[in-house]
This record gives sequence, structure tokens and C-alpha cells, in this order.
Amino acid sequence: MRALLLLCCCLASLLLSGQAEETEDVSEEAPMRDRSHIEKTLMLNEDKPADDYTAVLQRLRKIYHTSIKPLEQSYKYNELRQHEITDGEITSKPMVLFLGPWSVGKSTMINYLLGLEDTRYQLYTGAEPTTSEFTVLMHGPKLKTIEGIVMAADSARSFSPLEKFGQNFLEKLIGIEVPHKLLERVTFVDTPGIIENRKQQERGYPFNDVCQWFIDRADLIFVVFDPTKLDVGLELETLFRQLKGRESQIRIILNKADNLATQMLMRVYGALFWSLAPLINVTEPPRVYVSSFWPQDYKPDTHRELFLKEEISLLEDLNQVIENRLENKIAFIRQHAIRVRIHALLVDRYLQTYKDKMTFFSDGELVFKDIVEDPDKFYIFKTILAKTNVSKFDLPNREAYKDFFGINPISNFKLLSQQCSYMGGCFLEKIERAITQELPGLLGSLGLGKNPGAPNCDKTGCGEAPKNRYRKH
Repeated sequence: MRALLLLCCCLASLLLSGQAEETEDVSEEAPMRDRSHIEKTLMLNEDKPADDYTAVLQRLRKIYHTSIKPLEQSYKYNELRQHEITDGEITSKPMVLFLGPWSVGKSTMINYLLGLEDTRYQLYTGAEPTTSEFTVLMHGPKLKTIEGIVMAADSARSFSPLEKFGQNFLEKLIGIEVPHKLLERVTFVDTPGIIENRKQQERGYPFNDVCQWFIDRADLIFVVFDPTKLDVGLELETLFRQLKGRESQIRIILNKADNLATQMLMRVYGALFWSLAPLINVTEPPRVYVSSFWPQDYKPDTHRELFLKEEISLLEDLNQVIENRLENKIAFIRQHAIRVRIHALLVDRYLQTYKDKMTFFSDGELVFKDIVEDPDKFYIFKTILAKTNVSKFDLPNREAYKDFFGINPISNFKLLSQQCSYMGGCFLEKIERAITQELPGLLGSLGLGKNPGAPNCDKTGCGEAPKNRYRKH
């Protein structure tokens, strides 16, 4: 009995001494990394007046509402693409989206870029899956948390379309306003990590559809990986399928790189490309950044200079998106206008073919079903390519129109030739003028440093010329 008691005392002594050593280790704070390169690259310390984009954005909004939206509504384009452009989206700041598996450092990276560590603003981080919400970080005069239901109800913001994903999702959406200079020029979106062993339907909302909504609106997409989490499962594979066509916005980040020795890092880098090669089927792969994005200093005996250069390159990439904010916005609206125009031309062609094939004794439903089932038999798409300046690569999927006309009967539409008025002109002519003249003119005036609102201020009601401090000279 005395021997057992002595053994217990020895074990207790060892445990206490171990806890004391552990406490001493924790108390020793790891050296923090210098942040001067972040402030310098992103120009956070420059005390300059905020840019006034009002004139350009007001002109852009005017073009959209007068030249694009009438045709978009008349031919129900939103029901084909499920992408409705709001005023909030036109005037919104560039959006940077963070995607990737769980606990790869997405939230930590945002904290690091904004300098939020050890402040009441910081996002919660940890080794376990910690982010279960879509978190939108925006600029505000003071720290403020906004519930998802409030964000969706505010029409002035760009998030009102998110209501269509249901109340369960809105409970998983949160906005955080932070008084930070970087957030005056950009918005960050942190997303729940991908967990491959969890069924998607257990989230309680359409996770992939929500991701697609943010992907469609993101100006820059960071897909973050951990060297220990390179396995590709069904959910990650689905995510990369959703990123098709957005390769120019994607940046791959291999985070926590200073945890590996040089030889192991090379192997992990190769394994990452091997895992992603089947998912990114493009000639030129996305840019990959290798570094450790957190405030603590790099581990000893690692490639500090390489990691720092990679980090600065990423910051320059981010700053380029901010500089090109207006150009990207105008190009996005023009691309949208081209798609709306093609959709209108196709619906008009379907309708004209239907009218040509109808006779007094025909069954209208059967006639149109035949046209929709085999549009090539009636040269629907070939006629558009032959008679208009539409690229065959811009034509939408034929199968999509089966569903579209299943919801919208052909009798609900008018021919393009009937979409004209004496005062307002023709819808098709207005959208073509916007695509070929107005939007390129607005874009060109930015590059030349002119006042894009000056020539037509009487018509558009635009204000003073914006001073774009981010435009390169």
C-alpha cells in the first residue's frame, strides 16, 4: 500500500512538473512577423482622400437600366441564368472569396491580412472545423455584426438575392463591419470548410448553389490548401466544376509551407498539382502561392525570402483587383449584356420558327415541342450564327431551353421587331448600342483619364469626374 501511495505521489509530481514546463512554453510568445510589406503593397498608410466613383457608377447604372434591363426582363433572362443584377451589385466593392477544405487557414489568413489577431474583431480559428457560416467582412465606422436576414432585407446591399436560398441559409450568413482601411476598397468572404465525409444535405441549405452565387460575383478567388489536406473528394471536385470558366480569377494557395522541410515541400507541391490536374483542365494552370499566411514569424531554417516574395506577389495580385475595380465592373456588365442579347435573339428565332410552322389545323403544343426537342432540325442556332455577329462559343446549351420553355410558354413572348416604341426606340438597338458604343466608350474614357460623364451629363445626370488613385499612369 505504501509502495502504491509512493508511486502515485511520483506520478503527480511528474504531471505537475510537465504542466509547469508546458505553461512556461505557452508563456513564451512566438516572435511576430513584420507587417510593413502589407501596408506598403496595399498602400494602407497613405493618407489620401477617398476616391469618388459616383459619376462612373451612376453612368454605368444608367446604361444598365435603360439599355439592358428592358430586354432582360422582356425575355426573362434571369430564369435561364439565375443571375439577377441589382443596383447594389453594380456599386459594390470588389469581392475576394476564400474557399478550401476545413482548417487550412482561411480565417487565419483574413485575420493576418487585416491585422485582426488578438483583437475583438478577429475571426475565430482553430485546428478543428470552426467556420460554419458564410462570413462577409465589410467596412463600417465601428465594429458591428449584421445577421444574414438583415443583410438580405437591405436592398442597398448586394446580398438581397440570397433570400432565394431560404431561411436556413440566412441563419448561416453573417456580416461583420470593421473600421479597416483595406475594407474601404474590398470585401472579404470567408466560407465554411469543405468536409468530405459529411453529406452535403446535412448542411440544411444548398451549399453548392450558395458557393456558385458568390463565385459568380467574386473578383478574386483564393482556394487555400494545407500540406496535410491534399485529398480530393466529391465536394471539392464539385467545387472545381463550379469554377470552370473563372480560371482567371482563381489563385491556389499552399498555406503553412514553413512547417515542411525543403524536400518535403517539393513533394507536397507536386502532389497538389497531381491532385488538381484532373479538376483544372486548362492550358495555363492557375497561379500557385506557397507561403504561410499568419502573423507568427517563419520557422527557422525555412525559405523565408521565397515565402516573403510569394506573399508580396499575392498582395500585388489583390491590389491589382482593387486598381481595376471600375474596368472589371464595366466589363462584367458588358459580358452580361452580350448574354442577354444572345438569349433574346434565340427566343425571337424560336418564336419566329413557331409562327412559320403553325397552320390553321396545327396543334401548337406539338409543333413547338418538335422545335424544342430538335432545334438543329429547324436551324435555330445556325441561323443566329449566320445572320448575327454572335460567336458559336458564346451560344448557351440547347438543353437549357427545354427547361426554359417548360416554365415559360412561347406564347408569352413577342418578336424583337415588336419590341419598339416611338419614344423609347427598339430594345435590340439599345442593347447593341450599349455593347458596341456606350460601355466601350466608358471603359476607354477610364484608360485615358477623361471624365466619362462629361459628354452626356444632361442625359445621364452624372456628377463630377472621379479621381481614380488606383489607376496606373
